[in-house]
Amino acid sequence: MSVWRVILSVLFPPLAVYDKGCGSILIVLILTLLGWIPGVIAALIIINNPKS
Repeated sequence: MSVWRVILSVLFPPLAVYDKGCGSILIVLILTLLGWIPGVIAALIIINNPKS
């Protein structure tokens, strides 16, 4: 996990998970629209997941 990816996930979470697939982007986008903090947490979890 790079520092730039973490900064991007704090500023605009859906953009930080763009290479993880459309489903991840939609989940993070919906959570960001519901509240900024859930979107950031979801983005950090998806970025930290080593499987994809």
